[in-house]
Amino acid sequence: MARFSAALAALLAIPSSAFVPSMKPATRSFALSSTTENRNVKQTENTSREEIMTFSYDMSLEPKYEKPTYPGTGNGLSGDAGEYDVVVIGSGMGGLACGALSAKYGDKVLVLESHIKCGGSAHTFSRMHKGEKYSFEVGPSIFEGLDRPSLNPLRMIFDLLEEEMPVKTYTGLGYWTPTGYWRFPIGSKSAFEQLLLEQAEDGPKAVEEWNQLRARLKTLGGSTTAVSLLNLRQDAGFLATTAGSLPFVATHPDVFLDLPLTFDSLHKTVDQIVTVPFLRNFIDTMCIFCGFPAKGAMTAHMLYILERFFEESACYSVPIGGTCEMGNTLQRGLEKFGGKLQLNAHVDEIIVENGRATGVRLKNGNVVKAKKAVVSNATPFDTVKMLGTKQELPEGVAKWKEQLGKLPRHGAIMHLFIAIDAKDLDLSHIDDPAHLVVQDWGRSLQDSQNLCSFFIPSILDKSLCPEGKHVIHVYSSGGEPYEPWEKLTPGSAEYEAYKEERANVLWQAVERCIPDIRERVEFSIIGSPLAHEAFLRRDRGTYGMAWAAGTSAPYAGLLRNILPFPFPDLKTPVDGLLRCGDSCFPGIGTPSAAASGAIAANTMNPVDAITPSPELKVEQVTTP
Repeated sequence: MARFSAALAALLAIPSSAFVPSMKPATRSFALSSTTENRNVKQTENTSREEIMTFSYDMSLEPKYEKPTYPGTGNGLSGDAGEYDVVVIGSGMGGLACGALSAKYGDKVLVLESHIKCGGSAHTFSRMHKGEKYSFEVGPSIFEGLDRPSLNPLRMIFDLLEEEMPVKTYTGLGYWTPTGYWRFPIGSKSAFEQLLLEQAEDGPKAVEEWNQLRARLKTLGGSTTAVSLLNLRQDAGFLATTAGSLPFVATHPDVFLDLPLTFDSLHKTVDQIVTVPFLRNFIDTMCIFCGFPAKGAMTAHMLYILERFFEESACYSVPIGGTCEMGNTLQRGLEKFGGKLQLNAHVDEIIVENGRATGVRLKNGNVVKAKKAVVSNATPFDTVKMLGTKQELPEGVAKWKEQLGKLPRHGAIMHLFIAIDAKDLDLSHIDDPAHLVVQDWGRSLQDSQNLCSFFIPSILDKSLCPEGKHVIHVYSSGGEPYEPWEKLTPGSAEYEAYKEERANVLWQAVERCIPDIRERVEFSIIGSPLAHEAFLRRDRGTYGMAWAAGTSAPYAGLLRNILPFPFPDLKTPVDGLLRCGDSCFPGIGTPSAAASGAIAANTMNPVDAITPSPELKVEQVTTP
């Protein structure tokens, strides 16, 4: 949910030139040195809170291979030939937002999705058990600002498209820690300060340090209301679309002094102000949703929390019908304006002619032409593979492919899906469906065997399972090493045993809340990184790109030598090829990915074709 100051946003807009496969996966011959592979795995074996973890692979040297086909994901062979203004590869939040807004702006749009469902990581799958249907989340589950007009970019896009998505709300996040259970209360500054007084090692000092941190970041935090991410674009038109920020900049000139701070690692500021362990732990867990704790996370990731989470109207949301409804809502917007979504249509190649991306070649051999642009919502690791090795590419593209292919990434994710009998189950000790579980504060929060989350959406949404039952999604942090998994054959006894071993910590996590859960199980499914990769179309099941804050990523734009911008540009060295999604500004997270799609759509269209984002009268959080 990263939000950025108006002046900063303007500067950065400067342009720069079922879980078992139906067949055994093809043998992979990865071009990895033993040093790289050993580092990827070794760093996960004895993790430390002080070290941040990233994983590296050399995609430029990796031979092409056929990914395994899993039941329920499609074979990718659909899709007709045709010609459109904009062709979008992938229907994650970024791709659907880009496609829907481009269609609204007047473009003829086709969104191509390899899977049989849209939404990317934000989708839902169902299983029949004893003649009844159970639905599970597979990706993100903690959303703020979807219940009413807000600063959440995804909600703002819904409003622009004039589409609605019903939700249920809740007002807290449960924490199960080595010292016991406590609850983070969203929407109340006084309730949070009371939590610090009750739980922190030195309550009064924790309150004082929290307010000092808020005061230090007050100007940057206040600037989040000055200009919307949805008004940004990566061309000279940004001068017009961000002009509304000028009054704020004029009255807060000190915002320019904090520009580098916005992109720097948050831990540098936290270390100067916060000493109370409880508060430091809380800040790390708030950051971990972007992939890193405070060390490695941009300061900007904390700004939205400081600005929004303590307003009285703030709350979390559960989309009724599952997170798939986010994609379905964007699809309705896309189709309302004449756009088309083609499912089960895998893109094999991005076609480049005379230095320009002119379309895509589908897995079935059909060619789809793009008159204006091709936009890839795939990860950078998958995007570079789609450019292939045989066609002639513009100067500099080979180096760009190599560098993007080597970008550090987060590890994979383990999943556990549980359907339980809730007869006589007393959940009165919890108030919310979403929970974080930490085994050891001394270990890395990126460690998949240390931190995980569980989500019980059926507490609020009774449509997800039969009456008297519950569905639970338990998932690890994005630090599961991929290498041990790729050596196993899905469906084999060895593979199944390793799944049980690695998922045991997930069972233990939810047992903190429901001690007899294993006796209540109707059925359960373990999702390995191989399943995560195949179902969510994420290379090696990665959580996303992992460029730690503090230095500029490759191809981060013209200001990379001035500001430590940790994202590659949405523009590429191939004319007519853009990117969007969680590997682009403003980063990991459903709202951020949606915002990247809006920025891509804006960049492809003239300013006078753009619908301004809704103006919000959001009361600014003040710091005493």
